[in-house]
Amino acid sequence: MSSSHIKRLMMPRSWPLPRKTSVWVQKPNPCGHSLENCMPMTLILRDIMGLAHTKREAKRILHSRKIMVDGKIETDPGRGVGLMDVLTIGDDNYRCILDTNGKLRYRPITKKSADSKICRITGKSTIKGGITQLHLHDGRNILLESDSVYKTGDSIVISLPDQKIKSHLPIKEGALAYLTGGSHIGETAQVRETIVKRSSKANETIFDDFGTVSEYVFVIGKEKDLPLEDEK
Repeated sequence: MSSSHIKRLMMPRSWPLPRKTSVWVQKPNPCGHSLENCMPMTLILRDIMGLAHTKREAKRILHSRKIMVDGKIETDPGRGVGLMDVLTIGDDNYRCILDTNGKLRYRPITKKSADSKICRITGKSTIKGGITQLHLHDGRNILLESDSVYKTGDSIVISLPDQKIKSHLPIKEGALAYLTGGSHIGETAQVRETIVKRSSKANETIFDDFGTVSEYVFVIGKEKDLPLEDEK
């Protein structure tokens, strides 16, 4: 079996699929998302959305060019659609989130919400010409003319598909955070303090009743920015 597949028993716990129906399951193509935080397009169309019965049908849907990810037409059946990505199928829009059980969910959102996306800044670097490069959680990089106010751990809201920065969401006291790992995964809480460790230990973020490693903290604007619950 090629490296484009993994055994179902070994697939990430975040994938909401049964483990014992068959031996193999498709793996997403390499992308900016980690394996735990995305699923390949074929599985989403067939097993999650129920729009296709077979992989061949899923490919046919993709070739109709009516599927978009983050505002761009997508035809690759192995394309990973991951955390915070916007998936558009015809006239319907969905955003990928992690629920409180740590499972990936593709939940309906409005057309207006599909025009933007919150991205977490995972790092910064300076490239030739003194230009600052922001590294985002979904693998994309954004270039800025000057050394900016943006810090690792902050979030930015970008417009889709042109990737213009619409707003800045710094990680600071009182900021609303969405947790993408740990025992409070899928929940939101207000930041009280961030502790920067001057060692190899991970930075910590403290909330009212608990603390977690800062890597799991994804700053958002308001709770309604994410489809955290299924629409009634």
